[in-house]
Amino acid sequence: MVEEVPPVRIVIAEDQAAVREGLALLVGTVAGITVVGQAPDGEVAVRLAGELSPDVVLMDLSMPRCDGVEATRRIKEQHPEIEVVVLTTYADDDWVLRALEAGALGYLTKSANKHEIGRAVHAAAAGQALLDPRVQRRVLGAALAPAPASAPPPEDDAKLTKREAHVLTLIAAGRSNKEIAAELFVSETTVKSHINRIFAKTGSRDRAQAVRYAYQAGYVRD
Repeated sequence: MVEEVPPVRIVIAEDQAAVREGLALLVGTVAGITVVGQAPDGEVAVRLAGELSPDVVLMDLSMPRCDGVEATRRIKEQHPEIEVVVLTTYADDDWVLRALEAGALGYLTKSANKHEIGRAVHAAAAGQALLDPRVQRRVLGAALAPAPASAPPPEDDAKLTKREAHVLTLIAAGRSNKEIAAELFVSETTVKSHINRIFAKTGSRDRAQAVRYAYQAGYVRD
């Protein structure tokens, strides 16, 4: 007998009531997703994250009292097991990088349809990043940009194993954990272990920083 997988529980944070309620109705029709709460601003999103313990928060960025970046940072600090997927109008470099640095695992613009939102939510619940293609290009562009003068240059002697270096190049290519596992014929758990070691060795906090390292240390070339 196949064990039934529980639905992904999400909270939607969006300041415009009509948009928020429409999203709740739309996303609620996606298989395997249940909307358990709605927040009109970042403050409420942080509170509901603690009260409802959702798997994922679908987060707008421009909201009153507490914007989506700050709300994401606070949620990840207080509840690291909860993932955040940004769904916003903005796709410019500043918003993208700030949201990813705050801990967001997915980033979509509001041009996304319900199937794309559903894929991003399910991916985040599984610990995988899914970015809008335009956002992906901006992340790669930021990775190619010179690091700030105050930041130490990445060291080339991180001593990555051949397998870890291969995984790093696949991360830089935008592959999800599931895709990397399929290509390397290993489990997703093994991929996560490789990625954790890569982060530790390269001093990266997230995939965006690992991509920057991959380009600057010469593992990937434009």
